[in-house]
Amino acid sequence: MIRMSERVLVTGAGGFVGHHLVSFLKQKGYWVRGVDVKRPEFATTEADEFLLLDLRRWENCLTATREIDEVYALAADMGGMGFISSHHAQILHNNILISTHTLEAARENGASRYFFSSSACIYPEYRQTETDVAPLKEEDAYPAEPQDAYGWEKLVTELLCGYYAQEGDLQTRVARFHNIYGPLGTWRGGREKAPAALCRKVAVAKLTGDHEIEIWGDGQQTRSFCYVDDCVEGIYRLMRSDHGEPLNLGQDRMVTIDGLADIVADAAGIEIVKRHVPGPQGVRGRNSDNTRLAEVLGWTPGISLEDGLARTYAWIEDEVGRAMEEERVEASALATG
Repeated sequence: MIRMSERVLVTGAGGFVGHHLVSFLKQKGYWVRGVDVKRPEFATTEADEFLLLDLRRWENCLTATREIDEVYALAADMGGMGFISSHHAQILHNNILISTHTLEAARENGASRYFFSSSACIYPEYRQTETDVAPLKEEDAYPAEPQDAYGWEKLVTELLCGYYAQEGDLQTRVARFHNIYGPLGTWRGGREKAPAALCRKVAVAKLTGDHEIEIWGDGQQTRSFCYVDDCVEGIYRLMRSDHGEPLNLGQDRMVTIDGLADIVADAAGIEIVKRHVPGPQGVRGRNSDNTRLAEVLGWTPGISLEDGLARTYAWIEDEVGRAMEEERVEASALATG
């Protein structure tokens, strides 16, 4: 039974998953402090307290974790492949500071439990060279060879969480996210991930009548995608469990990027023409093995890709339409001077 007085911290609460997690925890009856360098962009936070803090700074991490029972650490400098494949130094520098300072501050301030949001990007590149890839098991992380700095930082912080749990009173939980998507996430500007980018491109195609969209690479690269509501449910179930080792959190249905675009187009009710162009693609194939997830939590994500993308597309189409109308009004005002 949850104590109504239990105080939790969500870092990265101004971001996509963090914002959804704050709302989920409030519904569970927790007192929630949200922390980020920015407020949520698309909806008002439900946090009881929201602090604008740069968690690269040690003193800010002490402030964030003060009088907190449990920490949900989601803060990170991140984005889609276009961003993480071209900002290695920035990502490694910023995220290692955020992770190490927040973890130590939680310990120093007496938090009892700490959740770290890791990523499927920790898995070795040599296990992901084919489109029809074998689903990745948790033990496949070693020998280590993440593709980029983002993955290396996540893997090192997984180890750090394990050492803290072994050597002190802070219990740690680690989930490796596999491509989380849904409404209220970044959909333009370069940091958006594949589902949001494709939803934006298809929405523009529908609203303009030009049904050709660009897809990076040959479109045959494969991934699995997990809807955000399933993600926050999994986070909570893991936090309440006794499982201290890293755990996959994602869907285990693998699709091509071309296939993902087709599902989005179906949600939009249009047919699209794909034009494949050069661009960062990440690993060739990746999928989640959910065997241990089911064993540990007695649960696996249940929202279908079609259902989740339909919800996501509807929200992004509204956002795109609003942005296009704002641009039209601005252009008209400039023209009339």
